[in-house]
Amino acid sequence: MADRDHERRRAREFEMIEAEVERSLLGGEFKYTREQAAEIAGVPLERAQRLWVALGFAHDDKPDEPMFTDADVDALKSITSLVDAGIIDPGLEVSVTRALGQAFSRLAEWQLGLLNTYVADRVRNHEAGDEVDPRAVAAAASLVAEQMLPTLEKLQSYAWRRHLASNAARFLDRRSEDTDRRTLAIGFADMVGYTSLTRRLDITELTTLLEFFESTVTTVISQNRGWVIKNVGDEVLFAAEDPVDAARIALSLQDAAQSTEELPNLRVGLALGEVLVRFGDVYGAVVNIAARLTSSARPGTVLIDSAMADALESEHEFQVRSMRTLRVRGYNRLKAYTLRR
Repeated sequence: MADRDHERRRAREFEMIEAEVERSLLGGEFKYTREQAAEIAGVPLERAQRLWVALGFAHDDKPDEPMFTDADVDALKSITSLVDAGIIDPGLEVSVTRALGQAFSRLAEWQLGLLNTYVADRVRNHEAGDEVDPRAVAAAASLVAEQMLPTLEKLQSYAWRRHLASNAARFLDRRSEDTDRRTLAIGFADMVGYTSLTRRLDITELTTLLEFFESTVTTVISQNRGWVIKNVGDEVLFAAEDPVDAARIALSLQDAAQSTEELPNLRVGLALGEVLVRFGDVYGAVVNIAARLTSSARPGTVLIDSAMADALESEHEFQVRSMRTLRVRGYNRLKAYTLRR
């Protein structure tokens, strides 16, 4: 009986700690129901709910309880003001909000892993036997909220503005064009034998491998005037405006992989053409062709499509050789070329 009382008491203590941490992160008390928050923001409840879900937050299952803060109201006003001012098309309001929510959800996931490690280290220094003292957890969490999170917030704002500045010229140069439909060189690079590697490596070794891969490809791509669209485990998707830059990226990625024992061999595929650019991602046949070329490439090689081959024909630093047509998913006769220096 005493043990059960002890466990219930500890559970209540941790619930109080969680509530306090949540209040600290949200910057205020829960003051409004969802209906009140929407009313104060001047937004119809149905529209507010759509935006809330688009950000990645579930429907409130307690509609009559205060679950929203002043910051929630301000955010709702900010989102809708972009539409009301004509900056965002009304039909894209939910899509833009969803893209924002997904980006920051992923950011929050890895940051929480970082912060959890810090809190755990602090707690270990205050443990009493095998039992963690809730007060130690609260103290460590409070320290994180007061010191670390504001610093991370500043860094996020800095990185975001820096990326806006570095990309602004590219978009302003194309101000008379449809920015959703653009001609780009699209490339994939993936690690050979990654699945078998995951069976042999422990979590620490796998973390080291992925960090080295992501660091290497990001450096090579950015140094050659391209940009990373996304990393998906053992694969990176990248783009470049200039086919020559894309070719240099592809060959430099292979050079980097072959010059170190830290990385396995890579396969790289490139395709050139019009793509749909949507919320930082790219879609269309060109993306599919680049993916098929990558999966068909032999380890350590680069395959390109006909459009890339034509664009590089007069560039003497590259050697382009025709190979047999490929029969891959979605394409019965895909013309491919090998790219070398």
